[in-house]
Amino acid sequence: MKIRTRHIATSLVMAAAVAGCASLPGSAELDQITAQTVKASFRDEGWVKVDRLVQDDSNRECSAAEVAGKPLAPARAKAIEEANLKTVKWPSDGKFLGDWKAGEQIAQNGRGLTWTDTATAANGGNCYNCHQISKEEISFGTIGPSLYQYGKLRGVTDPNSAAAKPIVEYTWGKIWNAKAYNACSNMPRAGHAGILNEQQVKHIVALLLDPQSPVNK
Repeated sequence: MKIRTRHIATSLVMAAAVAGCASLPGSAELDQITAQTVKASFRDEGWVKVDRLVQDDSNRECSAAEVAGKPLAPARAKAIEEANLKTVKWPSDGKFLGDWKAGEQIAQNGRGLTWTDTATAANGGNCYNCHQISKEEISFGTIGPSLYQYGKLRGVTDPNSAAAKPIVEYTWGKIWNAKAYNACSNMPRAGHAGILNEQQVKHIVALLLDPQSPVNK
């Protein structure tokens, strides 16, 4: 959002500069104009508040790096990943897998988090918007990698075995907070951001790892 609104703000400033023969503002001033433009363009509506526009340090640094056209320094990227890994909440009962059938429904569902929804309504994961998951669904996005045969390709035949534990934990953590493994990941931090609750994350993990899931057939 920062990049898009900054481009809009830049275009408006450039048009004004050309019309008035004024010099273009610097980066800091453009950031200030962008922030003012964003603040003036949104309002609280229903249960959705404008505080959603407030970036945490991870998002802020990644946005700045993208604007600058330079990747984060490796040491800084690692620090961001370590900080986000600390926010991952592991399953309270120690069980990582739920029902893959429920996981498929969540993956298909893109509803939730709009001002017309309620704060207590269950959200969808909208996973197919970015990933191929099962071969039965032919409508999917390609922003993220294909997840078809996710568990099978990783040799998970028994998700409850000690051998499968590392990939099971990684899968949970990636869904909960993707920035724990890729500092500037574009994947929504489903658990960390409150998009999905613990039980829903269990269902998505089952969809990806349960040998009976169509993902692994």
